[in-house]
Amino acid sequence: MADPVGDIIGDYRAFAAQQRDRLLARGIDIRPYPLSHLAVRVPEWDLYVHQRTLLERHARANREAVWNGRPISLIMLAEPLEVLDGTPVSRIELIPPVHQRVYRMGLEHLGVVVGDEFDEFSRAHRAALTGQQFQSADVEPVYVLFEDFTHVKFYRRSFFDVIEDEEGRFEGFVHVDDWVPQQLVTATGPNPLPR
Repeated sequence: MADPVGDIIGDYRAFAAQQRDRLLARGIDIRPYPLSHLAVRVPEWDLYVHQRTLLERHARANREAVWNGRPISLIMLAEPLEVLDGTPVSRIELIPPVHQRVYRMGLEHLGVVVGDEFDEFSRAHRAALTGQQFQSADVEPVYVLFEDFTHVKFYRRSFFDVIEDEEGRFEGFVHVDDWVPQQLVTATGPNPLPR
């Protein structure tokens, strides 16, 4: 069976199953929870634009905005992908070259929506969690970081939903047109970000 989205982002079914199994080994069962999104990182700006263009052929909307100094695409697929024995996921976070740390390229994290149980979930699984991100006042996921630099992030609400509440429904295709890749200053001097 043809899988055009899988051809673009990689084997998302195997990735989701791997992350689920790793979490089960740490005592976390994600089967009761809906999925927020899949996140994909790309190593070069031109590849990001290419993958964004290809993914938009299978999408109903894309909202691209600058976050942490670079554009990120929040893509709403026209048809949901099925992972984990039929669990739908219809959102992809496409992230261009990194801004400051070592990250896994390709399928990088799976987002899980815990809902109103978020605080209790965080307490119950504190020993298995790696940390918490503070992305905004309404988006503060806890996460597990694995040895291969992939993650699973746990949200009270999907950050896609939070963005819709703040900025309106995802409609059409919105791109950041005037962004120019910056220079990254490292211990070895100023280096252009990968293009």
